[in-house]
Amino acid sequence: MLETLDATALHRWCAAGLAALKRHQDEINQLNVYPVPDGDTGTNLVLTMTSAEQALRLGRDDPGVDGQPPHARVLRLLARGALLGARGNSGVILSQILRALAEALGDIPVVRGRALTAALRRASVAAYAAVAEPAEGTLLSIAAAAASAAGEADTDDLPTVARAAATAADQALARTPEQLPALARAGVVDAGGRGLCVLLDALVEVVTGSAPERPEFVPAPPRRPLTAAREAGSTEYAYELQFLLDADAPAVRRLRAELGRLGDSLVVVGDGAEAAGTSTWQVHVHVNDVGAAIEAGLRAGRPYQISVTRFEDEVPSGVGGRAVRPQPERAAVVVAAGSGLATIFAAEGATVVDGNPSAGELLGAIRSTGASRVVVLPNDPDTQAVARVAAEEARPLGVEVSVVPTRSPVQALAALAVRDPARPFADDVIAMAEAAGACRYAEVCSAGREALTVAGRCQPGDVLGLVDGEVHLIGSDLVPTCTALLDRLLGGGGELVTLLLGADAPDELAELLRTHLARQWPFVEVQDYSGGQPFYPLLVGVE
Repeated sequence: MLETLDATALHRWCAAGLAALKRHQDEINQLNVYPVPDGDTGTNLVLTMTSAEQALRLGRDDPGVDGQPPHARVLRLLARGALLGARGNSGVILSQILRALAEALGDIPVVRGRALTAALRRASVAAYAAVAEPAEGTLLSIAAAAASAAGEADTDDLPTVARAAATAADQALARTPEQLPALARAGVVDAGGRGLCVLLDALVEVVTGSAPERPEFVPAPPRRPLTAAREAGSTEYAYELQFLLDADAPAVRRLRAELGRLGDSLVVVGDGAEAAGTSTWQVHVHVNDVGAAIEAGLRAGRPYQISVTRFEDEVPSGVGGRAVRPQPERAAVVVAAGSGLATIFAAEGATVVDGNPSAGELLGAIRSTGASRVVVLPNDPDTQAVARVAAEEARPLGVEVSVVPTRSPVQALAALAVRDPARPFADDVIAMAEAAGACRYAEVCSAGREALTVAGRCQPGDVLGLVDGEVHLIGSDLVPTCTALLDRLLGGGGELVTLLLGADAPDELAELLRTHLARQWPFVEVQDYSGGQPFYPLLVGVE
């Protein structure tokens, strides 16, 4: 048995906890009914803990903070990784539990029983603080029970405290149907709470060398019939919105209030660096108006890694009367950098992944759709290879994925415009690819260094006009370069021009370009949107 919880033991706990969550992933998924009606709590916890484990593995060379013991570095990496990779309500709350452990134990030279007790108390407080409207009978109750039992043990013996916390958590989990009527009607315990119990049992196994024997919780016959499939929690809201936000604490307080008026299941948590000014926050909310929620994020700071998932209507299933979401046959996953682009693609019914994703992030987005056939629109030549890897990884999971090789968001818009679920999937993919290919695309950006291009030599700061990825124009001013680029594109024909304005575009740019097009190309239809993409003040599509 271990007398102290050191860095090596924390490494082992992370590995054991992740392995245990994977073993119980399907079980936890089957338990989820409230307050997050997305049926994938087990998957969310696995992905969150996977991100924590990856951060720990990749941060092996992190020297830590001067004066802090080695275990502080491990906990800090785990907490940061969990925050950045948090998925769903339960994942966000788990990230805050890890953060609280890191804060409580960071300056403790040796972690024994009483130090762990204090850390569990702080974790419980952090879990409640992470949720806008805390509800008993959830993961929060399990965290509170674990902390309370650890305190009642009143000992510095680490194994005793760990066992007491895990046992109390398991007992509290069994009581959750008494606290939440939705759980009682469905004949299940709380899914997020079950995940926390799995992690506490893994801690006991690391500390004592023996894993506690626990029964699996599976949906049981309901205590009384489920009379309505949609009656509580987030079921009145159509979208789950999640993003990271760089902002200061006062702006985040205003954001909480705004999002609280727009939806529910609101969780806004930070990385612990609030006192230093701008810090990173994880935001999760269920809303109907995605655009308004993202705009609230823009007013607060810089949102990124924006993920929008649409909930389907729930219908009763045959397992204990539990409400589950019907699985859509088809879906689209779009890679887009920019809050405006995320809003546009979400309005088209697509699942949006922030720019430059990993194959794992794309695979997670593919799986989150719940569809058996998925089209991926990478919108960048470099992302196409990552998308193909994700498609290969999805095949053994029973998901057919086709990658339409879009090289720009304007091509993705053209592809989504011709989607037709009545067509065979293969034919639909071909039609989308043809529409994307027929859309000529162009970009305007600033040169970052001196280079020799097909249009001549450019210097840092020059305005570049690119057509189909090649530099065609080099200018000194933004607006003349944009108008010249439009003239060059339309010289080859075109009936519809799509303008996507970037984050750094001047406010008057759209109107100036519309005026130019109306004067020089009066028969062309023009659509302009605020894309919010970085680095490119203007993206153009011509069809």
